[in-house]
Formats: sequence, C-alpha cells, structure tokens
Amino acid sequence: MPKTATRAGNRLMDRPEYASKQKPLTATAETTVFDAVLDMSKKNFGSVVVIDDERKILGVVTERDVMNKLVAKGLDSKTAVLSDIMTPDPRIARETDDMVDWLRIMSNERFRRLPVVDDEGRIKAVFTQGDFVSYTWPDLIYQMKAIASATVFKNWPIVLIGGGIALYTLLMVIVLRTVG
Repeated sequence: MPKTATRAGNRLMDRPEYASKQKPLTATAETTVFDAVLDMSKKNFGSVVVIDDERKILGVVTERDVMNKLVAKGLDSKTAVLSDIMTPDPRIARETDDMVDWLRIMSNERFRRLPVVDDEGRIKAVFTQGDFVSYTWPDLIYQMKAIASATVFKNWPIVLIGGGIALYTLLMVIVLRTVG
C-alpha cells in the first residue's frame, strides 16, 4: 500500500486535476450493462465505478470488460448486470496517498484507472494514466533542459571549437561562391 504523502503537493488531492475532475460515473451492481454503457457513451467515460449504498467501491467496469466479458461471451447487455462483468475489489487510492507511488504502481501493474476515495472510503475521483502524464510532463522537460545545459557547459570548449569550425566553413563557402 502506498504511503500517505508527507509533503503537500505530492498527494493525489493536491493535484490541480483532482479539484477540476468530473465526478466519477457510478452505478449499482444491479444496473444493467446496457444502461451503464448508455451513460458511459453520453458522458464520454471509459469506465463506471460500481458502488454500494454508502458510495463505497465494489468494482470497476471498463470498456474492455464490456468487450471481453459481455460481447465476446455472447451475453445480453439488457439482462446482464454490472456485477456479472465488473472487476471486483480494484486497487483503490486514498486522496492523501503519494502521487509518485501510484504512478509507479499503475505502470508496473498495468492498469489505467485508479479510483480515489476519502477517509471514509467513499468514491471521490478516478485518476487515469493521462492524469499522471500531465503530472510528470513538466518534470521531464525540466530534466531534459538540465541535462542539455549540463552537457553543453561541461563540453563548452568543444562546443566553441566546433562552432568556430562550422562558422569558418560557412564563411569560406560564401566567399568562394562570391569570388568564383
């Protein structure tokens, strides 16, 4: 289980995406797959979180679950219910958990959606791999700049010599074309 973040800013709930995220699409275990898929389509969601009466998570149904557990098996979406095809007991994060820990876990265990709950275990949000990419992208750009800077300044004499040779060659080409 990931540790609770000790520094503000690293917690899931501190991410800008958390406050601005749409409420997760939820349904009960008895909801028909047909009705859930209609809601998913209307709201452009890739999953539905299956909850109980207290808004605690029982499972998750994704587009892939519909394809592999319903369509591929020839089940009827109007009679099959979410509990028939859901992934029960999914990995669940607390909103105070460390973002980087979950980034690593999702990558290693290869799942794309992470339900996030409050202290009482009630669904609050669903983080996707895209949310984690938006978190890491600025860090990657900063690291690339730092590496490029360190490489250029470390090799500054070589850069100056190489630049000087390139400039001299360019000037010689221009002079020879002008004279010739």
